[in-house]
Amino acid sequence: MQQSLQPLVPAPLAYKPERTRSNLFTALLRAAREFGANKPILVDGDERILTYKDIIRACFGLGSALKKGTKRGESVGVMLPTGAGAVVAFFAVTAYGRVPAMLNFTAGSKNLKAAMRAAKVKRLITAHKFVELGGLESLIAGLSKSVKIVYLEDVREKLSIGDKVAAVAGPALPTFVGAALNHKQPGVILFTSGTEGDPKGVVLSHENVMANVEQVRAHIGLSPDTDIVFNPLPTFHCFGLTVGALLPIIAGVKVIFHPSPLQPKEIVRRIRESGATILLATDTFISQYARTGADGDLDSVRLAVCGAERVKDETRDYVRRKFNIEILEGYGATEASPVVAANQWEHNKPGTVGRLMASMESRLVPVEGMPEGGRLHIRGPNIMMGYLRPSNPGVIEKLPDGWHDTGDIVDIDEEGFVRILGRVKRFAKIGGEMVSLAVVENCAAAVWPDHMHAAVTLPDPKKGEQVVLLSEAPEAARTPILSWAQSHGVPEISVPRRVFKVAQIPVLGTGKVDYSAVQTEAERLMND
Repeated sequence: MQQSLQPLVPAPLAYKPERTRSNLFTALLRAAREFGANKPILVDGDERILTYKDIIRACFGLGSALKKGTKRGESVGVMLPTGAGAVVAFFAVTAYGRVPAMLNFTAGSKNLKAAMRAAKVKRLITAHKFVELGGLESLIAGLSKSVKIVYLEDVREKLSIGDKVAAVAGPALPTFVGAALNHKQPGVILFTSGTEGDPKGVVLSHENVMANVEQVRAHIGLSPDTDIVFNPLPTFHCFGLTVGALLPIIAGVKVIFHPSPLQPKEIVRRIRESGATILLATDTFISQYARTGADGDLDSVRLAVCGAERVKDETRDYVRRKFNIEILEGYGATEASPVVAANQWEHNKPGTVGRLMASMESRLVPVEGMPEGGRLHIRGPNIMMGYLRPSNPGVIEKLPDGWHDTGDIVDIDEEGFVRILGRVKRFAKIGGEMVSLAVVENCAAAVWPDHMHAAVTLPDPKKGEQVVLLSEAPEAARTPILSWAQSHGVPEISVPRRVFKVAQIPVLGTGKVDYSAVQTEAERLMND
């Protein structure tokens, strides 16, 4: 058990807006100069170590080959697990003026086709090994009817003399490619989950992503000398891409990649062996890692940065008690590149997601039936260029005056700490009162802290809506939740009308609950 974590904490840095006015590939080249081209910066899932020089050479060589059949400004799909391949493909596409579109391989054929249609993707980069290990053969076969599939292994085997020359000469003469990219141009396209209709493309400029890299670096404080980031989160998710891959590489902090967050035993072992100091996770995943790990396994971790879902009090207490790890909870949206707010080591207020990033503005729009807080609108250098929709391919739908409506209801206290009250769509209106589905889930989590729970709404003939809870707890029932609510002063309206025990709560590849699947299952159970 660690005696004291305080001496390991680097002082927060000043936010440097001038560093945001470069494109992402130039930022990679700058990092190589700043921290040394031979610095080991990336460790892959198979323990292969890459230096800046390795990454840059691979980017020039592969990028020269991958650009064939595409033109500058065109979107190129990237569908790879978290690791060296995804990073190299990202920067290789960027180096030659193409825009990587990061595709969620867990989204299913329908959503992937809609995403590629929105971004006008004609080529998709993946790997034979990944397709084989992931059992994605039928998915790829279906996608190959609408896009050209390019396998990294095939490209490497067929590199031309020109591609090999580019690999060697490119790092010495970078001005003819990446340096010419304007930081205001699209730098990457990510996609919403598609649980509320067709997925939308989120277009982030180089400046948007670079701004968030610098905002997070200034906010949290990272040390290139002592910190090691462990990232098991997918790069098709903005948290996994910006914070888990681009930030450490640009900031000179060694990053350990793991191809899936769903392997707690392997992850705990690799954290121990690598001496990682910063763990990126979600509440669901860090709870699994903490319960899997034995004493000493996570002692090197000084803090865990958690996003994508609310951190439960039970998770925070358990992780702190067992491993003396402080969880910094944050809040983000793909549209914000993604980090909007985060707690800090020296300013950590549990129950909140911390303060807004530097140079961000916010406004709260009142919501009917909600006596406190409001619907959060945000603006700043990290806010997206706009959406791409399958119904209007390739056309960026810009934001009015740069303001993004998050769809989240929040409260901001006098110190600037943001408290998430819930998503507008995650409230039920019962007898004229607004009930947060998150509160319903929290009540269940208080009764059965070791199990997952998910609440959704279904129509109710008398009260408009009713709340139905799905739970993995073997003894799941309504009565224990009602008893807990009554003894803790929680109104009965926050107790679900029906409770169903299920074997497993559906989860998206990002670690979030798949509420669309939960809704479908709840409807089925109610009708059985």
